[in-house]
Amino acid sequence: MSISEPFSAFRIHADRGNYRSGIEQLTLDDLSPGEVVVKVAYSSVNFKDALAGTGKGKILRESPLVGGIDVAGHVVESRDAKFREGDEVLVTGCGLSETRDGGYAQYARLDAKWVIPLPKGLTLREAMVLGTAGFTAALSLYRMQQNGQIPAMGPIVVTGATGGVGSLAIDILTRAGFEAHAISGKPEHFDDLIALGAKQCISRKDLYWGQRPLETSRWAGAIDNVGGELLAGLTRVIHPYGNIASCGLAADPSLATTVMPFILRGVSLLGIASAGTARDIRDRIWQRLASDWKPAHLDRIATREVRLEGLPGVFETMLSGGSFGRTAVVL
Repeated sequence: MSISEPFSAFRIHADRGNYRSGIEQLTLDDLSPGEVVVKVAYSSVNFKDALAGTGKGKILRESPLVGGIDVAGHVVESRDAKFREGDEVLVTGCGLSETRDGGYAQYARLDAKWVIPLPKGLTLREAMVLGTAGFTAALSLYRMQQNGQIPAMGPIVVTGATGGVGSLAIDILTRAGFEAHAISGKPEHFDDLIALGAKQCISRKDLYWGQRPLETSRWAGAIDNVGGELLAGLTRVIHPYGNIASCGLAADPSLATTVMPFILRGVSLLGIASAGTARDIRDRIWQRLASDWKPAHLDRIATREVRLEGLPGVFETMLSGGSFGRTAVVL
């Protein structure tokens, strides 16, 4: 395909009262400006993508936009000297499918300052099985370690453990030498979570936190993808000076708790804002994901591959809580 010819893209229109999305034919001139043009090989599906693609979350701040907050592929044109034709690169977050066109297209035009050379140790497909989900899980652990979390403190519990961030977090924690526990509302997937490295799996339905501001502590830290009552409960059962990384709101964006865990046990609640992470930290995280933190079970976590036409079904399955692991999008 010549770069001058029209190409397929999954485009989202978020006009007031007329929200729609689907496959359209675009040209390069239709895309957001940028210094680097990439022939896209893979993207992925994240919870944020499902919200954007269905209109069930106010994700887009410009309209229309190509969906997809992740992209990986080969450079075909570059006005930045750091990149040459044929280079394998990736971008996650950084305004994709929010303020600029994203990865659900055969070509992407990208802001050079956010383009990351594919690290040695990862293929383009592996980079997108990880994608924003894997980056978020790794960033959560990175922030926790910055704040003093070490394996000797005890196990780390992961909520929403069957989702993309959760399943990758289990694997990454295990690779980093931590004991990982899983909380999930899908007991039918407990064997899968154990295969990823979880030492204990707990059904969300069996949890009882108690009503006191502080209850008997159970874990040294947590990576929470859920929010709401589950996150509030976690604050009451984390060991002294443990960390909770808050990186998702799959259940509820609200949080009703007390300051007692923070001022009596020294528990820290760490916000994980993966989309806007500084470039130097991005580089550091991706190097870890390509080496000592690379999940050992990426093929098991990558449970599905789809093309653009399959995206709406994946979105609905994800938002209804029916997905497990990661879905790669093949361009």
